[in-house]
Parts: sequence; structure tokens; C-alpha cells
Amino acid sequence: MPGHGRPDARPKAAEAVPVERGPVLTKRLAHDDLAVVAQVRAELRELLRHWGGPGRADLAELLTSELVTNALVHTGHGAQITASLGDGPGARVTGRLRVEVRDFVSRHPTLRDRPAEDSTSGRGLLLVHTLADAWGVRAHGVGKVLWFELEAEGVP
Repeated sequence: MPGHGRPDARPKAAEAVPVERGPVLTKRLAHDDLAVVAQVRAELRELLRHWGGPGRADLAELLTSELVTNALVHTGHGAQITASLGDGPGARVTGRLRVEVRDFVSRHPTLRDRPAEDSTSGRGLLLVHTLADAWGVRAHGVGKVLWFELEAEGVP
């Protein structure tokens, strides 16, 4: 019969089950503030306090500081860093770390095979390439994102 029943008798969409995310560090970086690199390292160290096997957090700090420094020195613009541990409650200890550094210059960096011995630059991306479990660069609006990933225990 028309008019009978509940006014909201339409089928309801299934309610989303919240996904538990691991810890995240996000920070905007001014282009003229290289002192922020030490701050980023300290905040990352705190995020990774219980994460990973021996030396993994130290490696994450090194690779992060290389990407952040490159973004601030070579682009002449600010940057944004996002570091996150994988999903779920175990992420704080065993999750995969992903660090993304976004800048606002679309020019992609060049990976040098071997910088000159007397060169004071050109090793950062080579370190990321050599030591990260995975890494890459992708276009992102006006600019790009350089990223790397590390497993908590390392990839054999």
C-alpha cells in the first residue's frame, strides 16, 4: 500500500569498515631552510623508534635526508615529505616504510652512474638507488614525487 512502510525504505549502502593505518609523518618544508633536514631526521627517528631490524631506521634516516636535501637544494622551491608505515596494528614494528618527497619542479632527477671523486654532489640518488628496497619518481601535478620503500627486516 502506498504511504505505508518506512520513509527510508531504500536499501542502505554497506557501511565502510575503517581501515587501520600505520603511523604517518607529514611535513611541509620551506625552500630556504636546510636546518629542517635535521628536524625531519629527528621526527622520522621518533616515528621509527620500534620499527625494523638493526640499522633499518638509520638507513631510512639517511635516504630520507638525501631526498629532502635534494628537493630543497636542486629545485629552489619548498617540498613536502610523507613517511608512512604499512596498514594494521603490526605496522609500527614490522610494516613496510614508504617515504615520499614531493617538490614543485617537474624536471626529473638524473641518476648518475658514478659521480666524480672530487664532486660534492651527485651521490644522494645513487644511495637511494643502491640501498632502498624499491624507489622511483612520478609526476604529481605541478612537480614530482621521489619515493623509496624499506622493509622492516630488509629484503634478502
